[in-house]
Amino acid sequence: MMLRLLVTLLMLCLSSASLAAEIETGDATLDGAFEQLLDRDFEVKAQGITALAASDNPKTDALLRGILEGGLRYLTDNKRLVWVQTHADGDHAIDALSGEDYGVYTSRKFKKFALNNAMRGQIRTLLAAEELSNPDPSVRLNAVKSMLDTVQLSDAEQFSKLLEKETDPAVRKAFGSAIALAQLNTEDPKQRHTAIAALSGQLEPTVRNALNRLAQSDPDEGVRVDAATALAEIEEKVHFYGYIETLFFGLSAGSVLVLAAIGLAITFGVMGVINMAHGELIMLGAYTTYLMQQLMPEMAGLSILLSIPTAFIVSGLVGIAIERGIIHFLYGRPLETLLATFGVSLILQQLVRTVISPQNVPVSNPDFMSGLWQINPVLSLTYNRLYIFAFCLLVFAGLFFVLKFTRLGLQVRAVSQNRAMARAMGVRSARVDALTFGLGAGIAGIAGVALSQLTNVGPNLGQAYIVDSFMVVVFGGVGNLWGTLIGGLGLGIANKLMEPWTGAVLAKILVLVFIILFIQKRPRGLFPQKGRAAEG
Repeated sequence: MMLRLLVTLLMLCLSSASLAAEIETGDATLDGAFEQLLDRDFEVKAQGITALAASDNPKTDALLRGILEGGLRYLTDNKRLVWVQTHADGDHAIDALSGEDYGVYTSRKFKKFALNNAMRGQIRTLLAAEELSNPDPSVRLNAVKSMLDTVQLSDAEQFSKLLEKETDPAVRKAFGSAIALAQLNTEDPKQRHTAIAALSGQLEPTVRNALNRLAQSDPDEGVRVDAATALAEIEEKVHFYGYIETLFFGLSAGSVLVLAAIGLAITFGVMGVINMAHGELIMLGAYTTYLMQQLMPEMAGLSILLSIPTAFIVSGLVGIAIERGIIHFLYGRPLETLLATFGVSLILQQLVRTVISPQNVPVSNPDFMSGLWQINPVLSLTYNRLYIFAFCLLVFAGLFFVLKFTRLGLQVRAVSQNRAMARAMGVRSARVDALTFGLGAGIAGIAGVALSQLTNVGPNLGQAYIVDSFMVVVFGGVGNLWGTLIGGLGLGIANKLMEPWTGAVLAKILVLVFIILFIQKRPRGLFPQKGRAAEG
């Protein structure tokens, strides 16, 4: 038993000795640092991190980042630092210093560097400190922000020196926040008072947490009062920006309602047709976007742009076919029209399930619609919703121009106001009906392109918007574009404002109850249609 224990100890010693000479870089400083990194004692490992950061090697930052992210390994065969690159024939070992390709190795030949949380924080701080002198102001700003969580009183002097040389206003402000956060740890209550005043009104979570800690546990009562006052001021700002964010989400939801309803406003207003297949026309636009992305998988941005006219044509042609083949024979019979278009909606859903897929299909966002616009630490707006809101306004403006300043628009308005008089003046109402239905259906297809960037694309996509579309059209005034725009945006904002207090489902119910009561008072909506036919 004793002999076995001695053998085990000897093996451990030999393995430690082999680890000490595991890595050979050709640089004595790096060799020494990595020898410490391979030690079993994490305090020694931390010393190795410090030694590596202090080396003059130009690739020090890349090596530290590789250790932190796990991309830097070392080979047991030749004792070299390597990056792992995956190719078709396997994992290649690329020398971290020279870039030489050592060939393919199995995963067992690559060894990682063991880290603990303290070492990860140490590396992040060292990398941020290096970036503080970067010539790019955005890099310096991100470096200061990354250090706010771990700033110490000893960092205040370094930040003060850097602040004297800094010229960028945003970076100067960040340095000021870092210095004030560091001074919150001083023993002098006057300095803590000064630091609290400097941090007043700043919205960074680190600042709020630090002030909250002082307000609850600082030994000086005056400091606690100042910290609580500053924290209350910040919370007021946070609530204000929360309302701004809610308003943005309301406008975003409203723009989706407008896009979904604006095509229906034309067909329902001009032709008086209750088109229950309108949601499926939206669905066809969304599936057109999916198919365009399948044709151009590497060009998501271009495929989205090309999907707009393509979806308009596809849904528009389907709409004209529905009008010519079914609705044309059912004018003046609204119940039969409703039932017929409901049957068409079921047919289109099943067609998509059979031809494409019964499951939801993925539609990716292009790069220019991905990410968010960070206005301040508590307010950010997603690019996809910003683009869709702007797209909604462009579609509205384009449709308004067509109806107001083109021959087709003049005929559409004439037919919607007084069909008999328009026919007496030589307007071919049947042609106008077909083109109008095609125009409304095409805009529904464009709405589907926008919705594909916000929600799942599936056979039931249109069902989620058909009721809301009719609700917007009736609320705004049948056939009135301005009523559809204002009604859709207004209902979207109202819904989002109520959701925090009532929940999503109850908010929709309350909006529906409001519309029912509103229609009882104003049966023709916000902006009633004008004309003899409308009055009759």
